[in-house]
Amino acid sequence: MRAPLSWLRELADVPPGLGGRALSAALIRAGLEVETVEQAGSDVTGPLVVGRVLAFDVERHSNGKSIRYCRVDTGEHNPIGADFQDENATSARGIVCGAHNFEVGDLVVVALPGAELPGAFRIAARRTYGHISDGMICSAEELGLPASPGILVLIEPDLKPGQDAISVLQLRDEVLDVAVTPDRGYCLSIRGLARESAQATKVPFRDPVDRPVPPESTAGHPVTIAADACPIFVALTVTGVDPDRPSPRWLARRVQLAGMRSVSLAVDITNYVMLETGQPLHAYDANRVDGALVARLAEPGEELTTLDGVRRPLEVNDLVIADDSGPIGLAGVMGGASSELSPTSSELVIEAAHFDALTIARSSRRHKLTSEASRRFERGVDPAATYAAAHRAAALLVELAGGVLSAEETVRGAVPHAPPTILDASLPGRILGADIDRNGVVEMLTEIGAHVTQSAQGFDPDLLHVIPPSWRPDLRDPYDYVEEVGRLVGFDTIEAVVPRAPVGRGLTRSQRARRAVNAAIASAGHVEVLTFPFLADGDLDAMRIEASDSRRSLVRLANPLSDTAPFLRTTLLPGLFAAVARNTSRGLDDLALYEAGAVFYARKPPVPAARYSVEQRPSQQQLAALDDALADQPRHLAVVMSGHWRPSGWRGPAEPAGWAHALGFVDTAARAVGLKVTRRAAEAAPWHPGRCAEISVVGKVLGFAGELHPEVCRTVGLPPRTCAAEIDLDALIAAAPIRADVAVLSSFPVAKEDVALVVDAEVPVAEVEAALRAGAGPLLESIRLFDVFTGQQIGAGRKSLAFALRFRAPDRTLTDAEAARARDAAVASAVAACGAVQRTQ
Repeated sequence: MRAPLSWLRELADVPPGLGGRALSAALIRAGLEVETVEQAGSDVTGPLVVGRVLAFDVERHSNGKSIRYCRVDTGEHNPIGADFQDENATSARGIVCGAHNFEVGDLVVVALPGAELPGAFRIAARRTYGHISDGMICSAEELGLPASPGILVLIEPDLKPGQDAISVLQLRDEVLDVAVTPDRGYCLSIRGLARESAQATKVPFRDPVDRPVPPESTAGHPVTIAADACPIFVALTVTGVDPDRPSPRWLARRVQLAGMRSVSLAVDITNYVMLETGQPLHAYDANRVDGALVARLAEPGEELTTLDGVRRPLEVNDLVIADDSGPIGLAGVMGGASSELSPTSSELVIEAAHFDALTIARSSRRHKLTSEASRRFERGVDPAATYAAAHRAAALLVELAGGVLSAEETVRGAVPHAPPTILDASLPGRILGADIDRNGVVEMLTEIGAHVTQSAQGFDPDLLHVIPPSWRPDLRDPYDYVEEVGRLVGFDTIEAVVPRAPVGRGLTRSQRARRAVNAAIASAGHVEVLTFPFLADGDLDAMRIEASDSRRSLVRLANPLSDTAPFLRTTLLPGLFAAVARNTSRGLDDLALYEAGAVFYARKPPVPAARYSVEQRPSQQQLAALDDALADQPRHLAVVMSGHWRPSGWRGPAEPAGWAHALGFVDTAARAVGLKVTRRAAEAAPWHPGRCAEISVVGKVLGFAGELHPEVCRTVGLPPRTCAAEIDLDALIAAAPIRADVAVLSSFPVAKEDVALVVDAEVPVAEVEAALRAGAGPLLESIRLFDVFTGQQIGAGRKSLAFALRFRAPDRTLTDAEAARARDAAVASAVAACGAVQRTQ
């Protein structure tokens, strides 16, 4: 909500010396989110005055352009005694202008030499088209106002040449841009923000909603309420409106500063009143309304062409305003084209109604149609403001458009009753940890507009009966009032008390393991990113994932942030793909981006979640039932690498990021929790079928790593040969040893033995290594693969694996014979388990 400070001052006696930034700080302390304070018009400086066109000569030049050389009276700013080479026959200024939409006698805005306009455009006297142009006649766009064709011609009465145009145009103001949260819909109005400003600065407030809603009346335009979602409907008729009258400068400027555009006088008035009071209004051309206005639900098959020119099929849950011809407006969202105001509309019906917030929100989302009205209704509008807002708009139409308000008016329905709450006056103090007595609580709640009396329940004087104001539908619970008291006291004045952690507790094993993994991966040179946990319809197709894959078990969101991504992710890779593609499109090619986060697998069949009472904590059985209804949500760990792992330099050429680095990423994570993973060649989407490894530990498959399929890289916009890995982080941590025994360091020398074994090409290295480790016995300290060889010497379909074995005893120096026996035992184990043959040359 954009709120000009001058408008706020009309409703709240904000101290004259208190600027926008100081008021912003006060509102922030009161719990509002003021994003910026804009200095509107601050980019216009120097002399900007009203001028009257005395005469002009039209000249056509050789470049084909027609200009006017004008004589402009600028009052006290006219040059006196200046010599402009006999061009100044009078003291008026000579100004060259390329526009032609003004006449002799018109009042215009003149920027004099020394002025500066938006865009750092400095004005100076200069020779152009054979004349000295001593200033500039300005258009609206050049002044930072809403663009209109040609020169800005002033129509205000009683203006005089030389008068300051900055004040005439109301160029300068401070505008507070407030991010209104869903629970504070009343702040989507100058009325609401002025009330908050008055409370924050302890000054009086004048409420523009000064008329209570009267009893029902049917004397005006006929209205029928046929839906519970519309509890009250007010209709006023204004006749004799002059449709040719323009919007006054002050009204159009305020509407513009508040973020809306000026359309016509009648439309500007309804928008102005909505911005001021928070109550959306709609004006119908009375001659285009066929019969009574009816608030009802849409009927099957009905359609409506809205003001934006789109024909929309209606659903039976849509609340509409209809007449005898059918729907003429989508209630609370947008009016219909059939009854909109035209340039000749002179008889208007003003609608001010209250609509159910949830109904309007659903219609707005269903039709993908958001308006200023729907934004307010779905956050909660004051139903008691309908009558006063309608009369405020009617009064402005009478004053500014020459209209006549009909004495016959229609009021159908009534203001809904606000829900009362029993509040213990000691509760705010106990919750907030502040010294707030009963009188202080009553005073503060009365200040926000609540009606507070002694509760009739028992004789406890601290029990208060509180009825919230009509503009606060969010106040329904005692703790809502506790928050209000805390906001008025000032959250910054409440002492922060950190609960003392119980002795002997700290991070869980899983938390410690996740932190260790994250620290190890980041230390290895990878960069963590956080992506949105949503999937689009085509993300899994782009990854070539088959229909039978578990990653197709998608959870569809009932209300997604974006209709293009309505599913929760079952893999981290699409988000990382998008992050890499975005970075490479900006010239960042060497990337190793990783993410650790939850993925979501739908339960099959889906289990409905029960709704339990919030009056007490659910039982363990109920909590278990709720857990069973949730999607399976394991944490995954994934990385995507492209470009170079190490750049070129004095150490040598660049090292491309390849499948080995993706496997190294997994090894780093596993080592951080004390594990060593097993790798096996495999085929899995979205990896290259010949460059993919299955990652497992203790027989459980954790995920896959390797080079991505070339077609996947092309489809999602990744560089060729991009590599990736994704594993189940929860499963990795679950397999980690709870406590690793620390081996005693031996001071005796190591015995080194190397062996080369020939095995079938399909035999995994990990199996051979495990067999060697099992046969070597307790003297084996380490084992490392240092060479893989294939060639004619060992035969087709075979490979030679060379391992470095290191033996050490904790209490003695091993003899050559002991080391040889341990080596031979390791080889024998590999021969038995893997069919290995020891290579002797």
